[in-house]
Amino acid sequence: MKALVINGPNLNMMHFTEPGVAGQLDYNGLLDYLELCCTQMGMEVEFFQSNHEGAIIDAIQEADGMFDGIVINPGAYAHYSYAIRDAIKAITIPVVEVHISDIEKREEFRHLSVTAPVCIAQIRGHGFESYTMGIDLLAGAKQ
Repeated sequence: MKALVINGPNLNMMHFTEPGVAGQLDYNGLLDYLELCCTQMGMEVEFFQSNHEGAIIDAIQEADGMFDGIVINPGAYAHYSYAIRDAIKAITIPVVEVHISDIEKREEFRHLSVTAPVCIAQIRGHGFESYTMGIDLLAGAKQ
């Protein structure tokens, strides 16, 4: 199985405090964690991050047929990007939307995701595990 992990705006600037992990991890720490998890699962993974909506759309479209599925954290684009929604809807591979935090427990404008309804699932509020849970879902969808 080969998965693409797409991260949207500002995630490259984040610092995360993960339960059970000493100190803070930065974006590269997240990628290292996911690569290790995927390797242990016998999966290939590639990463893409952009602060630009069009670049994310291009990555989604290009992934169709090249990957078995996508895990996407669209960041703030989840709440208003109908263009990303349409790109996800147009492809033939499964997509799982993930969020590190529980968006329903944040500011009210973050409660609704316009991209989640065209994904096979949305996972939120589990920290880095949101990503690994999403990858597990993709692996199950592939079987």
